[in-house]
This record gives sequence, C-alpha cells and structure tokens, in this order.
Amino acid sequence: MQSLAPDAVAAVRRAARTLSGGVEDFAPILQRAQHARLILLGEASHGTHEFYRVRAEITKALIRTGRVGAVVVEADWPDAWRVHRHVTWRPDADDQATDALAGFRRFPQWMWRNADVLDFVGWLRAYNGARPAAEHVGFFGMDLYSLHASMEALVGYLETVDAEAARRARARYACLEVGGRNPQRYGRLAALGLHADCEAAVLAQLEEMQRQADAFLRRDGLAAQEDRFFAEQNARLVRNAERYYRAMFGHPTESWNVRDRHMMETVERIVDFHARSRAGAAVVLWAHNSHLGDARATEMHAMGEINVGQLARERFGAAACLVGFTTYTGSVTAASNWDEPAQCVPVCPALAGSYEWLFHQVSGERATPNFLVDLTGDNDAVAALRMPRLERAIGVIYRPHTERQSHYFQARLPEQFDLVLHYDTTRAVEPLEHMGTRARAEPPETYPSAL
Repeated sequence: MQSLAPDAVAAVRRAARTLSGGVEDFAPILQRAQHARLILLGEASHGTHEFYRVRAEITKALIRTGRVGAVVVEADWPDAWRVHRHVTWRPDADDQATDALAGFRRFPQWMWRNADVLDFVGWLRAYNGARPAAEHVGFFGMDLYSLHASMEALVGYLETVDAEAARRARARYACLEVGGRNPQRYGRLAALGLHADCEAAVLAQLEEMQRQADAFLRRDGLAAQEDRFFAEQNARLVRNAERYYRAMFGHPTESWNVRDRHMMETVERIVDFHARSRAGAAVVLWAHNSHLGDARATEMHAMGEINVGQLARERFGAAACLVGFTTYTGSVTAASNWDEPAQCVPVCPALAGSYEWLFHQVSGERATPNFLVDLTGDNDAVAALRMPRLERAIGVIYRPHTERQSHYFQARLPEQFDLVLHYDTTRAVEPLEHMGTRARAEPPETYPSAL
C-alpha cells in the first residue's frame, strides 16, 4: 500500500481551488481553453450525476464564448446524430428532447438517457434556436459499436441520392451478415479463419464515399453537406468496427486501440468539417477518464494501449486541454453484469493510498469538500501528485467485492490531465427509465469494468 506523506495533503490543500457551485468554479478551465482546439472533459464513472452536470455546465460556459462548434460524446454515431438533428433544428427532426434521445436503446441505456443529458440537450436546442444555422453547435457520437445501425443508415442515405451506389454498398456489406446481427460472431469466425474477413469490402465502400466527398461538399447547402458527412462517417465506422470485432478475438489490446483510434479519427473529421465554415472552432469531448486522460501516464501504456487523450496531445499539443474528475464515495448508477438492469449502488470509500483517498484527506480539512487542482504548475502539489498512485475507474459495471482488481490502475495524475476536479461525495445519475433494453449485440471488450 502506498504511504501518504503529511506534507502531500498540505501541498494539495494550498493549491486547491474551492468549488462553490457557481460558474466561477470553472475559470481555470476557461482560461486554459481560450486557445484550445479540443477540450476533453472526463468522468471517473459512467453513472455519476455530478460528473454529467458539471461537464454540462463547463460546456455551456465554453459554448457561450462563441468558440465551440461541436460537442462529441462517447456514444454511437447514429444515435447521437438523432440528437444533433434535434438540437440544430432540422425540420424533420424530433420535436422533444426525450424523443431525440430515444435512439439510445441498447445497454447501457442510462449513459445518455438520463436527466442531466436531457437538460443539456434542451439547453443546447434553445441556444442554437437563437442563432443562425452557421453558428449552431452540433452534438456527435464517436464510438463504434453501431456496426449494423451504421450499415443501415448508410444504405438508407444512398437510396435517397443514388440507387446504384446503394446497391453496391449492400453487396459489399453482405459479407458482414455471416453472424446475423451479432458482430462478435463475425469477428470470431474471421479471427479463426472460418470466414473470409470483409476488410477489403468495407474499405472499398469508404473510399467510394471519400472520392465523392469534396465535390459534394462544395456544391450543396449546409443540411445536405451534413447528411453527406453523416453518411461518410458511417462508412468509416463500419470499416473500423470490422477491424475492432476481428481484433477482439486474440488481440484485446489491439481492439482497444482500434476503438480509441476510431474515436480520435472521428473527432478530427468533426474538427475538419467545422473548419470549413468556422475556422478555429473548438470541440468539447465527453468520455471516461480512461479514454481522455493521457494513456502514457498510466499502466495502460505498459500494456501497449493508447487512448484519445494521448492521441489528442500528439495531434494538437498544447491546444488540447485534458480535464479529469474524481470522487471518494457516494453512489453510482451501474450494473453488476453486462446487460443486467441498472441499479443505484453504494460506492466504496476509495482505497488507502489512492489519489481519491489523498483528495479525501484534503477535503476533510476544508469547509467545502470539492475542489479543483491545476496540474500544469511547478509547485509542491504537482510534485506530490506526480508519484504513481492508484486511481479508480468505474464503467457501466461496478463490482465492489472485487474493487481493487476490477476498478483500479496505476497512474501519474499530473501527466495524465491538465486539471482535475474532485467531488468528495457524489450520487448516482438518474436514468430516464429504471431498466434499459436487454440488447446483447455489441458489448465492449473492456468487460467487466466496461469502460
């Protein structure tokens, strides 16, 4: 167990900025974000109210500066696109935010169908409604679990613009149907050599979409350009999802890397798309700490894993601002096993020696237990936090009885994030439904923690 030097608590206490609950809490983040192209807002679990609410408030403050062009979340592309159409006032979109979120049907449904996301989606629609279309802030997903939904969306789009292109797409994607609607079965058979993989076919479809993209985007209006962008990204997702499910069997590290590279590729495409009309527009990301904190500062690096935070720093350098969140105890919305109903589960007090435990000692000596620490400075607090410690990660599955094995990893926090916000006691996010749908199509390889 790691020891806690008494001066570490004092050093962090001196550097900590109290979080009082007002917008002034986020001044250090807004200051660092002034020249950022990417602002990465993490979370230590997929089911904590404070993380969702505070990310939303930070994002609103960033949007009000007029620099943000899009919010990109750890969600499936077609499901988030339905929300995007709603918040940007597309005429054929859902009228109500609850309906716009209805695309999030599969487990873990509560990740995006919850009260905090509902409030943010309503706010974003109202914000965009007071501005011309060219200034609207979009809402996008960057994950790749929507293999079949993306195939169907792409073919459906092509049927409206080019029936022959739709026929070619259906023919190319037919090889992915060997597992029915279970992409894991396809991946298993392809990895074992029992079925020819579809890499060439899905790549050919993406290349066809890309060959036509530039001319199309120069010719048509904003709505048509967005629809074409949506379709091309679905083709990219199918290409990467095919790689992901093939790598899942036999190469788990590579499947993680395929997923995070896809996320970063998606973000870069969104940045490039918005740069056509809004030069220098920033993008805000919402995802788990394990994706948005620099992997090189964690034991993930020793395992050969990369993540979005690392790729963002490599691509954007100081123009990427990485923000992490931690908590000591409270409750969380999570499941005990994959595809089981969500529950409100007590969160165990953090393990002694962990970053969360250290921060709890700091909180206990302050009138207000929540605080922010800037990790980029050259001071005693940053030096004290640079020592490797345990850090907790709760995904959509939480198993308190195996917490050390399931939910902790080694990290060096000042190298992982630029800033960290600590909320000492947190509560579970409120799902819009008490139980999610029991879809088993595409569980991630990060089981059991399911990040």
